[in-house]
Amino acid sequence: MLSEALCKNTTLTSLILKGNNLGLKGGKALSEVLYKNTTLTSLNLDSNELGSEGGKALASALCMNTTLIFLNLDSNELGSEGGKALASALRINTTLTSLNLENNNLGSEGGEALANALCSNSSLAFLNLRSNNLGLSGGYALVEALCKNTTLKNLDICDNNLKKEEAIVDALCKKTTLTSLDLCKNGLGSKEVKILADALCNITTLTSLNLQNNNLGSEEGKTLANALCKNSMLTSLNLEKNNLKSEGGKALANALCKNSTLTELNIVNNNLGSEGGKALADALCKNSTLTELNLYNNNLGSEGGKALANALCKNSTLTELNLQYNNLESEGGKAIIDALCKNSTLTSLNLIANKLGSEGVKSLADALCNNSTLTYLNLQYNNLGSEGGKALADIICKNFMLTYLNLGANNLELEEGKALADALCKNSILTSLQLHDNNLGSEGGKVLAAALCKNSTLTFLNLQHTNLGSEGGKALAAAFCKNSTLTSLNLRHNNLGLTD
Repeated sequence: MLSEALCKNTTLTSLILKGNNLGLKGGKALSEVLYKNTTLTSLNLDSNELGSEGGKALASALCMNTTLIFLNLDSNELGSEGGKALASALRINTTLTSLNLENNNLGSEGGEALANALCSNSSLAFLNLRSNNLGLSGGYALVEALCKNTTLKNLDICDNNLKKEEAIVDALCKKTTLTSLDLCKNGLGSKEVKILADALCNITTLTSLNLQNNNLGSEEGKTLANALCKNSMLTSLNLEKNNLKSEGGKALANALCKNSTLTELNIVNNNLGSEGGKALADALCKNSTLTELNLYNNNLGSEGGKALANALCKNSTLTELNLQYNNLESEGGKAIIDALCKNSTLTSLNLIANKLGSEGVKSLADALCNNSTLTYLNLQYNNLGSEGGKALADIICKNFMLTYLNLGANNLELEEGKALADALCKNSILTSLQLHDNNLGSEGGKVLAAALCKNSTLTFLNLQHTNLGSEGGKALAAAFCKNSTLTSLNLRHNNLGLTD
């Protein structure tokens, strides 16, 4: 039915059919659509078990279609034969600009075929080949093709077993039109890192580089950091899960004092420790371009937290900071919170699982009354308890900037639920509130339901696993009849039972 409708429809431009188990039959039907439809520009067929034959059918259609520019075939078991067919289509098709072939077991043969197609294709700008077991031969074929291709800007070859092949990395770095390169999970060694570092000192097009999960170590981290001191193009760098440790962190901090283009830095899971945290804090006092910094799970501790807090009082460019899982504890957390009184640029702050406790957030009310920029605050898993919950309710009453607040899993109970409900009656800014995994009970559900009858701004409320029971459920159901703004409500695992 859908395929017939698409053959006749003249207005639909984007269609998402992800995870619909279309299979070969569905793939062939959609291929017939692409022969006739002249308006569809974006098609997402992610996870539909199309198989190699389905891939072949779509490839044949691409030879004739002149409107599709975005095609997502992620996780469809296309295999090498499906990859070869699509490669043949790319030699003919002149409109497709984005192709996602992630996780299709293309193998070296499929990779080589696609590489050959890139030599003659003049429209594709984005190609995702991650997790396809391209191997060395597929990798070499791709880099040879990139020397001839002049249109590809974004290439993702993450997780393709290119380990210890500096020649491939060298060739990729010489591809002067690439603006984005993803080499995560490829087991890069010191030789490959040195080549990348040398390239970063000279390359004039690359703006985004992903080296996530390559276990580079502190020495390779230093090598890359030195390159950042000279690079003047890179704006986004992902070094997540690379075991940089404090020495690598210090080297990156030094680079941030000199680099003037990087705006996004991800150094998640690198065990930087308090010393690495302190060094980065010092860098933030001097750097004037970084806007997003992700330090999730780096064991910064309270000392690292205090150093970063001091930096936030001086830095005037950072807008997003993720400090999740850093064991800041109440002392480090309080310092970060106090810094919000002086900081005037931060819009997003993530403090998940930092053992802040009630003491860590008591000063938050005063801080947010003076802060005029923070709109996103995540305090999930911080054991805030009764005092912390009430303090945050007070914040909701007075703050006129926060639009997102996450208080999930904080040992909040009925009294805190009442305080939060009362705050919702007064607040006119908050649009998203997460209260999941707190023992609010049926009475808590009732007071929140009453608040929803008065609140006119909240659009998302998460009450998953809050022990509402059937009575809480009934109260919320009644509130729906009066509330006209809530668009998403999560009531999973609440033992609501069957109600009239």
